Amino acid sequence: MSEGTRCMWMRGGTSKGGYFLAEDLPSDTAARDAFLLRAMGSPDVRQIDGMGGADPLTSKVAVVAKSAREGVDIDYLFLQVFVDQPVVTDAQNCGNILAGVGAFAIERGLVSARNGETPVAIYMENTGQIAVARVATPGGEAVYGGDAKIDGVPGGAAAVPLTFKDTAGSSCGALLPTGNAADVVEGVEVTMIDNGMPCVVMRASAMGITGDEAPEELEANAALRKKLEAIRLACGPMMNLGNVTDKSVPKMTMVSPPTSGGAIGTRTFIPHRCHKAIGVLGAVSVATACLTPGSPAHDLADRGTGPERNLSVEHPTGEMTVLATLDQAGAVTEAAILRTARKLMDGEIYA
Repeated sequence: MSEGTRCMWMRGGTSKGGYFLAEDLPSDTAARDAFLLRAMGSPDVRQIDGMGGADPLTSKVAVVAKSAREGVDIDYLFLQVFVDQPVVTDAQNCGNILAGVGAFAIERGLVSARNGETPVAIYMENTGQIAVARVATPGGEAVYGGDAKIDGVPGGAAAVPLTFKDTAGSSCGALLPTGNAADVVEGVEVTMIDNGMPCVVMRASAMGITGDEAPEELEANAALRKKLEAIRLACGPMMNLGNVTDKSVPKMTMVSPPTSGGAIGTRTFIPHRCHKAIGVLGAVSVATACLTPGSPAHDLADRGTGPERNLSVEHPTGEMTVLATLDQAGAVTEAAILRTARKLMDGEIYA
């Protein structure tokens, strides 16, 4: 029997994937990526020969190591393993998989748990930013059961509040990489924005949809997908991302008036499949676009008032609330969001 590799499979937020210690993976990037493709069963639309779930949301990897950085507990590298292509990319962050990183670090002994709750400072290697996850640790052990609920996940679990700071321009070099709140690309007004996740935000109506369609209906709309991809490819260089043909960024979010009491309605392509929900950092970027005068999202959104804004970002399976803190000039300085996580399996994988 071939030798197994230690890993933990976890649900983080509305995503799922493998969590590895960096020391347990090959140090050579090409060898690491080849291993992860085999582990997930890619490229194959069913991922039948691996652990992937035949969906971008369930074909993700966290690579974790103890950090040598001052004031930081662990380093976290997110890797997206493509389902139907032999591609592993670190071009983006993932705030959902991030939700499980703190508990994983505690489980692996990288962080000593406190009695009650343990804050874990996490350096996100993909973007060079820091997030703090607060992990429930009654009795000094990570626990996963609880009453916190997030849309897109059945049942309850222990709450994992995540706080993000200084995420503006994390991948593109600036919150608004073109310097404009809005640009016209392929005849459509868009906001190119990066507050933790590079996103292109446009009105659903400008794309010929209402914005409340089911993801399956939008994926079946060949004309919509073709137009979205043309805009995405044009925006890539404008966002300092270069040629994005084979990249998983930017995300493409179509916004519409809220229908369920939230701040804004969304349908997001990531980038070629319609998200059943919305990514954590994608929600932060979209909420920031809602608070940016001149953005296509600004006048559609119920933005609230005051230095702290609760913006409920509606998506196909519910909503995600972003708590945004604004400075006197109205710029977003900090964003927090509630996630949950659950350990599913701890053992070895054979790839």
